[in-house]
Amino acid sequence: MKTLENIFETILWRGRLFIILGVIFGMIGAVVLFIVASMDIYHVAAYTFEVITSGSHPKDFHEKLVGDIIGAVDLYLIAVVMLLFSFGLYELFISKIDIAEKSESSKILQIHSLDQLKDKLAKVIVMVLIVSFFKRVLHTQYNGALEMLYFAGSIFALSVGLYFLHKSSNSQK
Repeated sequence: MKTLENIFETILWRGRLFIILGVIFGMIGAVVLFIVASMDIYHVAAYTFEVITSGSHPKDFHEKLVGDIIGAVDLYLIAVVMLLFSFGLYELFISKIDIAEKSESSKILQIHSLDQLKDKLAKVIVMVLIVSFFKRVLHTQYNGALEMLYFAGSIFALSVGLYFLHKSSNSQK
């Protein structure tokens, strides 16, 4: 009976290595998002250079420029979520990353518990949502005082949420 239990526990323990698929594809997803966001920034820079050298100034130039850059920032933040997720999965379920433990650089990618991974992911996801909100707000037309009041209320709600998010992270230190 003990032998059967040992075999089952060995299979169960080694089964955690399937998480490596999430780590690998999470990293691939992060790299793809970093490349796509960088290409978006490159296209914005090329478009800006084209506008400057042509001497023309399109009507929606600033809105397009800011909207495209905010879209790229959004992709970068989602790539960071994927990166944190991959590092966290690896450190929690497979092995500590020895080179990161010895490194003098930022410890942001070191994850020691599932709660710590959830907190880091939640903070970056909230930032993604805020950036997405900002991008959407850039292209919104306001046709009255009530809509402006809703806009002000949404900014206030975001500010309160960020305050409490920041406050909770400071109280954990």
